[in-house]
This record gives sequence, structure tokens and C-alpha cells, in this order.
Amino acid sequence: MFGDKNPFIFGIPIEGPSLAELSSLVKKRTDEAKATWIVTANPEILLLANRDKTYADAIRNADVRTVDGFGLWLALRLMGHRATRLTGVDLSEALILQADREHQRVALIGGGPGVAQAAADRIKLQHPLLAIHAEQGGFIAKDGTDDDQGEEARHRLTLFDPQILLVAFGNPKQERWILRNAGEFPNLRLVMGIGGTLDFWAGNICRAPAWMQKIGLEWLWRLFVEPKRWRRIWNAVVVFPWIVFKTNCL
Repeated sequence: MFGDKNPFIFGIPIEGPSLAELSSLVKKRTDEAKATWIVTANPEILLLANRDKTYADAIRNADVRTVDGFGLWLALRLMGHRATRLTGVDLSEALILQADREHQRVALIGGGPGVAQAAADRIKLQHPLLAIHAEQGGFIAKDGTDDDQGEEARHRLTLFDPQILLVAFGNPKQERWILRNAGEFPNLRLVMGIGGTLDFWAGNICRAPAWMQKIGLEWLWRLFVEPKRWRRIWNAVVVFPWIVFKTNCL
């Protein structure tokens, strides 16, 4: 899938690289002094992009789109594509490990009050030498604009000068924020929206058991621990694959 013949979902290319392929791409672009913007594509993001042209355009502006979410993986299989599923949480944790090994500066922004800092504190316990900075980021509108508090947070981030920037405003805010602001960080090598990953890192939500992650049943675990998400899970696991299959295969 990672090449010239990538599938398209609602007009958006889905490269779906493995972690090794993605690492190779980021290194190549870093050597060329280019930052890499990664979108962890999932059914919720793509369904929204299908309804909102400006959001779809933002997603297309990213450099690469990974396959996150069982529903997207299933839809691609129904289309005849063998996809590599790389969850946003797993990819984010791989980036933290890489940053620790390569002495890169990591910035977190987003989440609820105190969540980014709690996540950074817990990461620091595991990686005491890692340079990491956290900001909540203020109020973010749906078009990605921020308030005075957000502007001050961005200023502090530019002073920290991150090489990896992980943005957790949820979609569509985080992708639009990245599109607007990623250019402010001159030494940035990678930027990615990470949605609710900060809540996992902060210890507010427990991840599914490893065996459920392995067979793609994290959505069932989320339904169990957060039953109010049932509509989002139904759309991701049932509605989305059916729409894609109907659009592309019937």
C-alpha cells in the first residue's frame, strides 16, 4: 500500500505504511530538512471528511495517512487491499521511544485541564532523560483557531523548539490546528494528531488487554468502559465499512 497504488477512501489516499516504512520515510524527509505530518486515519475522521470538503482538504495536506481503527482496516480488506494497522497509541509510544534514543525534544499539546502535563509526568518517569514539554493549549475552535491562552501556549512551544509535536485536540480541530501552525516550529521533524492518547498516558482511561488489541477488538473494550460511545463505535465498525464497500465494490 505504501507506494504509487494506494487506495482512496472518499477521495483521500490511504498509504497505510508499517512502522518500519514510516520510520524510513520520516528519516528521508528529515535528511531533506522537511517535517512529516502524519494523520492516523480512522473511520470517524474519514466519515467527517466525507461530509466536510475543507476538512478533507486538510487531511490531504498531510504527508502520510496511517491505518488506525479496525473499521478502516476491515474496509480496506473488503476492497481487496492488505493494510498494515498501526494504532495511534502504538505509533505515539514508538515515537516517544525513538525520541528518547535520539535525544529529540517532544511537545504535547491538548487534552482536558491538566491532562497533557499528567501525561508528560508519567512519560518522564519511564524516560527520565527525555526533553518533554506539555501545554493544554486553550480553547480551539473547529476551524483550528485558538484564543489568547492558546496563542500564549504556542509561543511557549516555539521557545521549547520541539522536534516531535503531538497534538491532542480531537478531530477536526487538531488537523486544522496543525495545518495552521506547524510552520511556526523551524526544527520540527514530525507532527501528528493523537486524539485521546493523552488520556491513556495520563492514566484516565485503561487500554484494552493486549490480546484484544492484537485481534482488533479494542472497539469492544471501549464500548465496555465507555458505553456512551456506542454510536461512534457503531459508525466506525459497521456503518463505515458498509459505506466504503457499497461505494467501491457494488
